[in-house]
Order: sequence, then structure tokens, then C-alpha cells
Amino acid sequence: MAQKRIGMKKIRDVIRLKSSTGMSDRQVARALSVSRPVVAKYWQDFQASDLKVEQIQDMADSELMQRIKRPRIEKSSKYRQLAQYFPFFVVELRRTGVTLQRLWEEEYKRKHPQGFQYSQFCYHFQQWKANSEVRMHIKHKVGDKMFVDYAGEKLSYFDRERGKQRPVEVFVAVLGASGLTYVEGSESQEKEQWIRSNERAIRYVGGSTDALIPDNLRSAVTRSDPYDPEINLEFAEFGEYYGTVIIPARVRKARDKALVENAVRLVYQRIYAPLRNRTFYSLEELNEAIWELLEVHNHKPFQRLKISRRELFEKTERAALNPLPPEPFPLKTTKWVTVQFNYHVELREDLHNAEHRIMPSNDSKPICSLS
Repeated sequence: MAQKRIGMKKIRDVIRLKSSTGMSDRQVARALSVSRPVVAKYWQDFQASDLKVEQIQDMADSELMQRIKRPRIEKSSKYRQLAQYFPFFVVELRRTGVTLQRLWEEEYKRKHPQGFQYSQFCYHFQQWKANSEVRMHIKHKVGDKMFVDYAGEKLSYFDRERGKQRPVEVFVAVLGASGLTYVEGSESQEKEQWIRSNERAIRYVGGSTDALIPDNLRSAVTRSDPYDPEINLEFAEFGEYYGTVIIPARVRKARDKALVENAVRLVYQRIYAPLRNRTFYSLEELNEAIWELLEVHNHKPFQRLKISRRELFEKTERAALNPLPPEPFPLKTTKWVTVQFNYHVELREDLHNAEHRIMPSNDSKPICSLS
């Protein structure tokens, strides 16, 4: 049902209360006995009109209504002139020290002296970037965070030896600022597989971020805690080796994982869907297909930015990453074994013996750890 039009007096009251008090839309709506969407609509139209509160006091109702409605017309000229700058502003705002005030002065107002004043300029930009895809990449600093997780759905390949499909975990990593994404299939979520997947993601983007944000899986976090989580020892050493801090996402805090969950959603659409009718016979073959589609994804322009993840990364984020160490992370494996009576230990993987000189315990067999 169409909304009932309110009188000009209430429209003026909406403008007066919103401009001179700190009342919310809901509070103004309650005070004037109108709906909250009506308050939001007329206040937004007034903000976009370039009018000042002082100007409307002696203005005729018909002129005021015409001026308030004008933003819809201006979107075909004045607004569109401004909107063409928005994708460029998103990229520039990733640069150190760049603010909307500077962009308004240097890039917009200098070229368009009769254009929007700063308040309307900010309003239109905020409305435009309210699109979730744009908003997520504006709020993150370049080189700040990489989000990592496994997708909920698995892929698979046909294992000829077993004669059946073998499920594959899918690891996903995404940079906070540019959205550059890395994806690979993995045999399991075990610690070594997890660490190596993180390492390949870091080396794929060419550097480490200041922080690495995993979910609370056991390969990453030994004990979950909102204030002091206990990071898996080897994973913590991996973070130190690459100069990044491990900060697990908080439990039941959807915002902490929103970016990687959105990346997983896109991976389902742009990688899982094209592969759904193909058969693979090894993990390597599957990953080759994943990486081919991954490059298409990273080079596909954002819907509203008209720039791809790869381009945004190269322009803004690559230079902010920490340099890579020359060698891969030296992952250590530790096994607890019982020392034989002759002080020799058998290493099960290669069946070699290692001599470990220790004094035997009085009440039990001697135990040692080998790394």
C-alpha cells in the first residue's frame, strides 16, 4: 500500500529536529506521529538538496518541495558527474593519509567548483558504498589482515587405487583490503596440511600481512578464549617466522569472519559450480583446475568498482606486505617414543635407528621426544 503523504509542516519539523537535535529517526518519528522511513526519506532528500536550514525558513512550501525532489533529477547530471569518481576514491582511500576531505578538495571541488559541498559529497559517497561488496574493502587497511578458513562444502577426486571418490578439504584465504583470494584443495585439516596451505597463500600474494585471522579449528587454536586464546605451538612459530600475528576470530562474532565467508560464497559460485560436472583423478589435477578458475575470479572486476581484485592489490596492497623469508617454514614433527633397553630409538617413518643417551627412570621406561 502506498505511503500517505505528510504535510509540509511535518516535513519542516523533520528537517528542524534532525538538524538541531541529536534525535534519531525513530525518536523524531515518534515525536511527530509519522513512520521512521518517512523521516529517513525526507531528511535524506533535504541533505542531498544543497539547502541550508536557514534558507528554508522563508521559502514557500511549493518551492521547498520542488527543491527537495530535485535530487532525483540531479542524479542524471550532477550526481552522475560525482559518481564517476567513486571507484577511484575507493582505491585512493587505501593510500596512507588520504581522506575524503582531501579527495573532495583536490579531485572533485577543484574540477567542479559548482559541485556538491562537502557534507553532500560525503553523503552520496556513503550511500554509494553501502553496497556490501564495496563496504567490506573500504574498512580494511592495506597489508593489515589475511583471513583464512576452510569452506564448509568439500570437493573430491576419484581415487583409482580405492576405486571411489575421495573428499577434499578446500582452503580459502582472502586479503582484507583488496579481496585478493587464494584457494586450494587439501587432503585434510591436520596441522601440517593447515600450515602448508597458509604458507602457500602467503607466498601466492607475495608477502605476509600484519595479522592472520583463522577460525577456531584445532590445527590453529588449542584453546578458544575471547581474550587470550591459546595458539597451536607450531602455528604460532609459523606466524613468527613470517612476521605475522595470529589473531583467531572471536567465537560467535560473525563480523570477524564476514570477509572470508563472503569469499567462500564466491568460491562456491565461481569455482565449485564450473567444476561440478568434471572428474579428477588426483589432488594435483583438481588443484590445477581450481587455480585456473581462481585467476579468472581475481581478475574479474568488482560489480561497482570497475576494478579487479588483482588490480586493486597491485595498486594498493602489494607494497604494504611484509617481505618473505627466502626459505619455506621449517616445520618440525615431534613424536613421543619409548627408548629401548639398549638406548636406541626406531624412527618409524624411515626405519632408521637413533641413539639417544639418557639415564633410565627407576619406575618406568625412559621416554624421549624426537623432533
